[in-house]
Amino acid sequence: MIRSLGVSFSPEAERDLLDLYTFIADRSGEDRALAYVECIEAYCRGFETAPTRGQCRDDLRPGLRVTGFERRVTIAFHLSANSVVIDRVLYGGRSLDVAYDPEN
Repeated sequence: MIRSLGVSFSPEAERDLLDLYTFIADRSGEDRALAYVECIEAYCRGFETAPTRGQCRDDLRPGLRVTGFERRVTIAFHLSANSVVIDRVLYGGRSLDVAYDPEN
């Protein structure tokens, strides 16, 4: 039996998605921006049944996992007791090292 977990988005991930929406909307229109952000959110919700995908990045934070979306987005997440928490959604080469640098 496949265990299903809930998926939640951290405030930072929600801000990342809003920033991405604004970036795309300014360049390509609101409809395209909304469609792209909704695709990312749907992809993240798929972690409910496959929460251990991606690469472990314990070097940045214990328990952190990272996966890509359409070669342009990096999704950082971790598992809690009963959910997958999306920590960051980084677009277009934004650096995980910078996002998880304690001095930033």
